[in-house]
Amino acid sequence: MAKKHVLIIGAGSAIAQGLVKELLALPVSTNITLVSRDLSSYNLVTSPDLSKIVVTDYQQATIEKTVSTLKLENSSQSSGITFSEIFICHGLLHNKVISPEKRIEDFCPEVFLDVIKVNALIPLLWIKALTPLFSSKSKCKLVVFSARVGSIEDNQLGGWYSYRASKAALNMMLKNVAIEFSRRAKNIKVIVFHPGTTDTGLSKPFQKNVPAGKLFTTEFVAKQLLQITEDQAFDQRPSFLDWQGETIKW
Repeated sequence: MAKKHVLIIGAGSAIAQGLVKELLALPVSTNITLVSRDLSSYNLVTSPDLSKIVVTDYQQATIEKTVSTLKLENSSQSSGITFSEIFICHGLLHNKVISPEKRIEDFCPEVFLDVIKVNALIPLLWIKALTPLFSSKSKCKLVVFSARVGSIEDNQLGGWYSYRASKAALNMMLKNVAIEFSRRAKNIKVIVFHPGTTDTGLSKPFQKNVPAGKLFTTEFVAKQLLQITEDQAFDQRPSFLDWQGETIKW
């Protein structure tokens, strides 16, 4: 069986770490390339199938330089990119100075710009840089982490203005990408993924309201995601899916 090649961007995230653990345990031989500003969580992970690229930031120039490095490493492959799966795991809900807005009065333009940059702009910059490597002959599943709260139709609670808007923007741009790829890179499958409430630092302040059985481990989410990714057909259409593989309304 041919060796799988997987690229994980934003690999410092907790779910990304779960993905790496699951991928390394697969019976199928898998090469994994990790990209992040901080890969210290992998210091004790040793595998000849694991390669690491540490970036200083996620500015466009740095992203383009990183992809150029990947291109050089794959230059012997005339069919184009050799990654069978790409996972883009960026996400920002809160940090020491940012919290999701409960009321319109909480809205801050500077916070909005920070959140939309991480959740929408940076993933698109990666896809923009990677696009010249895609080929209609080489199959690749492109998975980008989003969130159910980015669904306009599903929104029944309001609030969280910046986070909701950033994920809605991301979803729209990924739908655009899928439509464009259906014409120029037909073997690229775009998967927009909602992991559910996972036991990570991102969800920590909000876990007290999570129903029993709905707070997932990173290992569980990683296993679900790998199976969901495997099950998706190359149908030239984007899929917006939750951790169960169920379709979410855009």
